[in-house]
Amino acid sequence: MNTASLKQDYQERIVPILMKEFGYSTVMQCPKLEKIVLNQGLGEATADKKIVDVAQQEMTLISGQKAVATVSKKDIANFKVRKKMPIGVRVTLRGERMYEFLERLVRVALPRIRDFRGINNKMDGRGNYTLGITEQIIFPEINIDNITKLLGMNITFVTTAQTDVEGFALLREFGLPFKK
Repeated sequence: MNTASLKQDYQERIVPILMKEFGYSTVMQCPKLEKIVLNQGLGEATADKKIVDVAQQEMTLISGQKAVATVSKKDIANFKVRKKMPIGVRVTLRGERMYEFLERLVRVALPRIRDFRGINNKMDGRGNYTLGITEQIIFPEINIDNITKLLGMNITFVTTAQTDVEGFALLREFGLPFKK
């Protein structure tokens, strides 16, 4: 199944289901997936600068798009953080890459999680969903032999849905394995 098929699946199968479920009068009212944001906060990066570089390479491998380092906005002495110090990595996926990543996440990465029973169905109140992953090794692109540190990440699905119910229905139809 190629990436065009997931976009096509949205237009041909998911849109009619959502229109029927919520009684939309036009296709334009249907919620759609706007972007997927992958984010890694690296608190340990204050002690070791190489962690950011390694995380950036891994995130680029996982997403298929170059990851950028996020920097601190101000000095925080308690955490040994200086202003403009790299403290994380992030990638924003849209369009074809977004659908390709979503497909790999649902079909390959999530089933590789140990004792996987589904993901929580807690939305943010505006139809968006954030999924926390504890280990980056669930992605097949990552070579386990080269791992120096297990890093978690947040994957945020940003939708055009107005409510959690609409956003949940959209992501459920895309195949995200929510807990029953």
